[in-house]
Amino acid sequence: MDSTVQSKAIAHPIDSRLLETARARLVQAARDNGIELKQTFAKEGKELSRKAGRYAHARQFKRMRRAIKRQRTIVGRLVREIGRKASALGHAVRQALQETLDKAARIATQSRQRKPVEGHPKLYAWHAPEVSCISKGKARQPYEFGVKVGIASTLRGNLIVGARAFAGNPYDGHTLSEQLEQCRILMQDCQARPTRAVVDLGYRGVDADNPDVRIVHRGKSKRLSAQERQQLKRRQAIEPIIGHLKADHRMNRCPLKGEQGDSVHAVLCAAGYNLRWLLRMIARKGIAFLWAIFLWLHAVCTLASEGLRRVERTTLAGLERASSGWLRVMGCERWQPLGGGRVA
Repeated sequence: MDSTVQSKAIAHPIDSRLLETARARLVQAARDNGIELKQTFAKEGKELSRKAGRYAHARQFKRMRRAIKRQRTIVGRLVREIGRKASALGHAVRQALQETLDKAARIATQSRQRKPVEGHPKLYAWHAPEVSCISKGKARQPYEFGVKVGIASTLRGNLIVGARAFAGNPYDGHTLSEQLEQCRILMQDCQARPTRAVVDLGYRGVDADNPDVRIVHRGKSKRLSAQERQQLKRRQAIEPIIGHLKADHRMNRCPLKGEQGDSVHAVLCAAGYNLRWLLRMIARKGIAFLWAIFLWLHAVCTLASEGLRRVERTTLAGLERASSGWLRVMGCERWQPLGGGRVA
């Protein structure tokens, strides 16, 4: 099993750009609610943002911090001025401005220090507060800003049997039980259950939390059988699957809003990958395989004509059962149970 990061559609979340976004949103909110500001700092704020970017690129960090400090001062002055003028207006106007004022004050406060403020995680994007800073440990890209996604695929065939988003940047091992639960739901109609998960070292130490699944990783090299050592060599096949999901199926950037949007986007990207996998399998196995799919679709249409279709009550569980029906048509019942299960 392995995990990847689904980035949100945000700009680079440096303090300078966040402060400039906060300034612009404060001015726009005041204008929409009929509040006249003495100074908007529009020209100065944009120039400070450009200066901070140039100073950071040139490694002139003292000048960059000076520009960011001035931006923080501007945001603080706007928050106080709008708060004073909003207090003289009606309750509805104050309530409409409160969220914007709180978010801007939070950005101004967190830019002074690197640690979270009052137990709240840092805000990395104005429109996506659920975004987390995830360390990748790579020299080229040490950090990534987004949501962690777990990918599970079969040991043979590289078919995705699980894609789940995890908000809050949890430890990889703590996501394993939820990932396996999704795999069981998707494969329940195939009468297959994951009995072995081949994972990387990020999933160590969670054997007690998953007693019915054999967890295989490099840290158990002296306790593995010859078959498990052979299966461990197949774990790296999840990496190109993640690459295809990001490059070809739009998992690289999530345009949907909120935690629910992250979860839906991960499932949709995996479904697109499986559809392309299905087309490749049709081309490889020929007309007989296509004829089996046609017969299955014909049976589904026949049942629908008899009144068993309940589109208005379709739930996520119903969609997962429908997806597992596709897996059965594609021959998963003939595969080894998730000894063919690699979790990514």
